[in-house]
Amino acid sequence: MSTIKEFHRQSIDQPDVFWAEQAKLIDWETPYEKTLDFSRPPFAKWFVGGRTNLCFNAVDRHAAKRPDARALVYISTETNEEKSYSYAELKREVERTAAIMQSLGVGRGDRVLIYMPMIAEAAFAMLACARIGAIHSVVFGGFASGSLATRIDDATPKLIVSSDAGMRGGKAVPYKHLLDEAINLAGHKPAHVLMVDRGLDPAFNRVEGRDVDYATLRQQFLDAEVPVTWLESSEPSYILYTSGTTGKPKGVQRDTGGYCVALASTMKYIYCGGEGETMFSTSDIGWVVGHSYIIYAPLIAGMTTIMYEGTPLRPDAGIWWKIVEDYKVNVMFSAPTAARVLKKQDPAFMHKYDLSSLKHLFLAGEPLDQPTHEWIMGELNLPVIDNYWQTETGWPILAAMPGVEQTKIKYGTPSFPVYGYNLKIFREDGSECDANEKGIVGIVPPLPPGCLSTVWGDDDRFVSTYFSLFREPLVYSSFDWGIRDDEGYHFILGRTDDVINVAGHRLGTREIEEAVQGHSAIAEVAVVGVADPLKGQMPMAFAVVKDASRVATAEQRLALEKEVFKKVDESLGAIARPSRVHFVTVLPKTRSGKLLRRSIQALAEGRDPGDLTTIEDPAALEQLKQALGV
Repeated sequence: MSTIKEFHRQSIDQPDVFWAEQAKLIDWETPYEKTLDFSRPPFAKWFVGGRTNLCFNAVDRHAAKRPDARALVYISTETNEEKSYSYAELKREVERTAAIMQSLGVGRGDRVLIYMPMIAEAAFAMLACARIGAIHSVVFGGFASGSLATRIDDATPKLIVSSDAGMRGGKAVPYKHLLDEAINLAGHKPAHVLMVDRGLDPAFNRVEGRDVDYATLRQQFLDAEVPVTWLESSEPSYILYTSGTTGKPKGVQRDTGGYCVALASTMKYIYCGGEGETMFSTSDIGWVVGHSYIIYAPLIAGMTTIMYEGTPLRPDAGIWWKIVEDYKVNVMFSAPTAARVLKKQDPAFMHKYDLSSLKHLFLAGEPLDQPTHEWIMGELNLPVIDNYWQTETGWPILAAMPGVEQTKIKYGTPSFPVYGYNLKIFREDGSECDANEKGIVGIVPPLPPGCLSTVWGDDDRFVSTYFSLFREPLVYSSFDWGIRDDEGYHFILGRTDDVINVAGHRLGTREIEEAVQGHSAIAEVAVVGVADPLKGQMPMAFAVVKDASRVATAEQRLALEKEVFKKVDESLGAIARPSRVHFVTVLPKTRSGKLLRRSIQALAEGRDPGDLTTIEDPAALEQLKQALGV
């Protein structure tokens, strides 16, 4: 199968044959009896009866064959630490952590909540859970107490693994008081809290009888040998919470065998990373990219994975590229937000390091705009491949697949549907869109291996949230607008709930943002729909300029605003022109880099911006208020 089209067609028309071939990429303790059980749509079970283990595939099999090969590199520019672990050393650390967990009563099927910074012990904890068949639920370190409490109550963990503090921009971010407050708020009380003391918050509170010290217990279990617990393929590996439209977070439940196979296949066909090579994903383990492409997939492929604590700008804007040179990184994965941050820096930082080891840069997390895509690909002189996927899917839905076929890269598009995803673009009546017609991106089930198997503890919510787009046909809704061009390239145009209805015209905020960013002075932009008595809604733009001196005076702001209007008029027509373009130096985002669109919209409409516990920089909101005069 030499083309992506043929490869994809086989995965849809003959899923049993296709996925049986991919299943050979991992080790099974017991062979599976059936590739797919789809007898209860939309619930799919993959590799039924097969027994395997994520930790075994990620660690043990490589430790047996290549014990001295480098597995994990931990780098912190916050504490100026760098430490490498071979596969043999990683296995020992994981077994020690697994033995600690077992001594605290954790076993197969028990939940372990991990609330930690980007330190090596967090990786040990995740892999230790996988080893003993416990279900981990990682919550982004520093997450607010109320949000953490709802996750504790939903997952009911027997154990919480945490640390005294994380570090951000050279400052300690204490965690323990947030965790204690969350446990106080939660109805469910974990039996134990395992604390990794980094010495960053010497005064942190220790609760007698509940809190135990990681370093002390590690000494007790230095020589522990913990056998792998083999799990049936459909047993859960982890829960990862994602925001919902209601206050109750959705626990995305991931299986074991399907996830392992899916990840192994992506390293071969999408990321082109092999045994002995190095992968650097700049995400955080609190997010799905961190689960899939910092911890599991690179290790399953026998690669070295880099775990980085720090920002892209500290000590300077060359730090990521220095890591690429120092560790001969072959595959790098980051986010469009990070690319836009780097776009504001001197490109000399990028060019002072030897990046010849790097084959590709992959970006995912939010839509990649054409100007940023063009800029970074031009500066790196490398293929920069956009991916589109979700927490729910665990691995890409749309991507170029250089491991199958070299296809041309078009700016601003994540390319083609990935094998296993029967992706179609639907009109709102359930019929299929033609090429170049905007519609809702949907996937005809069964979802491929590794996607969410259900919502933790709530099968009904799984069906009602994701499969109620139409009565007929049964379709998984991505909640995103998309379009497919004549060559089969797909473009994501923003959330279906980020649509502005201007005098009956439906406009995606994403499309307007693209148009605004077409102006050479604009570094970043957020567009929201604001209630308008005449037209129902009007778009309003908040833009970050590359050079603040361009908007130093009221006259300059007005002049640039007019130029931006003209740019939008040229791209989309006057109907899409924002009512205002407000210039700010920073946009309000979560710590994972997602724009707080609903909060921006609420402020623009004079409403309460809502829960802001995950905001990266509170000053961003103040700027918005000043710009709006509220």
